[in-house]
Amino acid sequence: MRHNKSGRRLGRNSSHSKAMMRNMVTSLLYLGQIKTTDARAKELRKLAEKMITLGKRGDLHARRQALQVIMDRKVVGKLFEMVAPRYKDRPGGYTRIIKLGHRAGDNASLSLIELVEEEFTAKPKKKAPAPAKAAAPAPVVEEAPVEEAAAEEAPAAEAEDKKEE
Repeated sequence: MRHNKSGRRLGRNSSHSKAMMRNMVTSLLYLGQIKTTDARAKELRKLAEKMITLGKRGDLHARRQALQVIMDRKVVGKLFEMVAPRYKDRPGGYTRIIKLGHRAGDNASLSLIELVEEEFTAKPKKKAPAPAKAAAPAPVVEEAPVEEAAAEEAPAAEAEDKKEE
């Protein structure tokens, strides 16, 4: 029975699963996006968002906690100096999972997990209604001279008269 045991096993024992997640979160923070299976991406999202939240705290204890999970000191530096400040006003949701389809070999469903790029605004500004524009004068369309049209119709009419005779 799995009483009080959260998370997916992903077909591995606990130490292998933990090591895989540590490697994947390191790669995600280093590259910005990685391609993996849906189940792994959903588990990775939890850990990656915790790491970015630690980066937003920015203190020494948070850096040491991140170093316990992330495998590379340079990636931890990038997290605290470049990635986390980008999300300082965002309350959560730092990653996005995009479904890619199925893998050819084993038909596993693949996903792309990436860090969200656009800036987040806590309260969207309401747009003021646009003032009604004054009726602009209609654009002037140049018309073809009537004389040319009449001249073209005259020979056609003469040709029809000749056919009738």
